Amino acid sequence: MSDSILLVGTGALATLFAARLSEAGQAVSMLGTWQDGLHALQKNGARIIDSDGVEKSFPVYATDNPHDVKDSKYALVLVKAWQTERAAKQLQSALADDGLAVTLQNGIGNKETLQSLLGLGRVSLGITTTGATLLAPGVVKAGGEGIISMEQNQASVKLEAMLKSAKFNLQNVSDAESLVWGKLVINAAINPLTALLQVPNGELLSHPKARKMMGALAEETAEVAEAEHVHLPFENPVSAAEDVARKTAQNKSSMFQDVLRGAPTEIDAICGAIMKRGQKHGIRTPYNKACWTMVRATAVGHAFSMT
Repeated sequence: MSDSILLVGTGALATLFAARLSEAGQAVSMLGTWQDGLHALQKNGARIIDSDGVEKSFPVYATDNPHDVKDSKYALVLVKAWQTERAAKQLQSALADDGLAVTLQNGIGNKETLQSLLGLGRVSLGITTTGATLLAPGVVKAGGEGIISMEQNQASVKLEAMLKSAKFNLQNVSDAESLVWGKLVINAAINPLTALLQVPNGELLSHPKARKMMGALAEETAEVAEAEHVHLPFENPVSAAEDVARKTAQNKSSMFQDVLRGAPTEIDAICGAIMKRGQKHGIRTPYNKACWTMVRATAVGHAFSMT
């Protein structure tokens, strides 16, 4: 499997990446546990609907057995943050000894979880602002075209070439942690509120109280980032969050999508993680705590996951 790029996950982003990489002529393998998604991908390939409403299908190899994709040289981890430990255990069997796993997940702590099982030198950090909506198992609608930012790593040169061949916007950064926390500020400000109010991102700007709380969440998260000695990629966290909400006005956040389909959310890796880091520094995070509590309450009784 050394010439194949391995995508860990079968959800929205994984399906989007699979379709675009396969379209570019790359051999794509997908590793997951969601049986409906795996069956759809095995039967019909990765199907993508573009901005014009045209659906195209591209072949992929999909499995739930890590031994089927053994010795994979490159892996992109695209599962939800609460599934990271499970993904790491799968990669212990799938990733080549000299392989590299790159996390492009939401939240913080994913890199450390992967490193704890795979080793420091086999894990690299990245983020993506590329958007996608899963319409059905194996079927994804492309969202806004974002950027993939990856920390500089000599081992990832070939992986970067694969991503560029699929016309992804790629950039190397010296401080990926800054971007991860920058995205965390945005996610904390937008995702839980859209999930609770069940509105697309832009609607938050139209309601004064929601907009005020969005700003409070952004400022609160930025305060924790400062205590963590993280230099955010923007000066004004409130303006940054509002700008993203404006640019992605029609998008349904990933957390909103999770709530709609009754799936577990990433609230623990976003608001929950901010709360924990805040406690470490003696910083109160009441807005994040409120969102964490309410989103977790909506998840009671949810019974399945898409991975």
